[in-house]
Amino acid sequence: MDTAPRPLAGILVADFSRVVAGPMVATILGDLGATVIKVERPGTGDDTRSWGPPWIDLDGEATSAYYLGINRGKRSVQLDLRDAADLDAAQRLADRADVLVENFKPGTLDRVGLGWPACAARNPRLVYCTILGFGDEGTAAEMPGYDLLAQAASGLMSITGEAEGRPLKTGVAVVDVLTALYATIGVTSALAARAATGHGERVRVSLIDAAMAALLNQASAAVMAGVTPTRGGNDHPSIAPYSTYTAADRDFVIACGNDSQFAGLAAAVSPSLADDERFASNASRVAHRRELDRLLHDALATQPADHWIAALRAAGVPAGPINTIPEAFELLAGLGLAPVEPTASAHGTVVATVRSPIRLGDGNFEPDPGAHPRSASPRLGADDAWFREWLDQPPPGAP
Repeated sequence: MDTAPRPLAGILVADFSRVVAGPMVATILGDLGATVIKVERPGTGDDTRSWGPPWIDLDGEATSAYYLGINRGKRSVQLDLRDAADLDAAQRLADRADVLVENFKPGTLDRVGLGWPACAARNPRLVYCTILGFGDEGTAAEMPGYDLLAQAASGLMSITGEAEGRPLKTGVAVVDVLTALYATIGVTSALAARAATGHGERVRVSLIDAAMAALLNQASAAVMAGVTPTRGGNDHPSIAPYSTYTAADRDFVIACGNDSQFAGLAAAVSPSLADDERFASNASRVAHRRELDRLLHDALATQPADHWIAALRAAGVPAGPINTIPEAFELLAGLGLAPVEPTASAHGTVVATVRSPIRLGDGNFEPDPGAHPRSASPRLGADDAWFREWLDQPPPGAP
């Protein structure tokens, strides 16, 4: 196990954000070694604390699994920015931070001296990350920043679902997740630049921009070719066969991305497909998708999914089951990939979380020897006393 310091050890993150995208930025930075102080509303805290069920017993307190899955490894402090003493504490935190993450409505933090201009004037080395809904100027600034609205406005919902069905959102807040990833890239890039210049900068990422960037080939079709993409169920608009297919017992997926893979599929499922001119190239397979699907469904219905998955994989064709989420964890555990990371509360309650996908060096970066282990998402205000004492101590390097 690699026990080298994690790459962001020594970085202090002030997390003034709530819900999903902003907190995920701070959590990723924490996974990479940063110390994260999460600032929450007194009494209620982050919105996601109330998003349940399911509820998890955290040291005798029912806590939302949603919240626990997003905020591991942080310290929680309660600050009311309408209170003069609490606001002063928040400003002092911003003055010490290397990174500040926020997703308030545009202008809110400016009015209390915690906006980018004021924070940068007091702390020129600060990297200030703002998560926006649609933007911070004009009408865009007034539009609320929720994942569902971004999925709808971006066109993502218009291409999700069955061809004759309703537009659908994805099963998770995927735009929030993508926004967090883009913002984390921006923050780490700004930290790298700061190492050279000595100055921080502002990073801004909006949900709508992240959603549009994630549309990939569908956006390219609209922008470059004037096409209006539509819902096609599990079919790919530009590749065939690349979809869900029904075996004798259940559905499974085939992702055939080139002619060589199609030759392997034909050999394993129905050799006559290899000699059919309608399926000689990907373009012709897409043009004759319905005929190809009919022939494949007829052949695949003769055997169970596991039979076909094994046969296709042996032929070099990507194919696999459609797992439930628990089945996915079982699959990864069986492959030795350790998808779950246990975290511990201050009182020893163990909370399982999804392990960070980032691998550096020979494995995960672990804390320095002797440092505290990764902690579970904190109870509201769990670190209030520590925080006040910490604020009264001179910052590292102070004369």
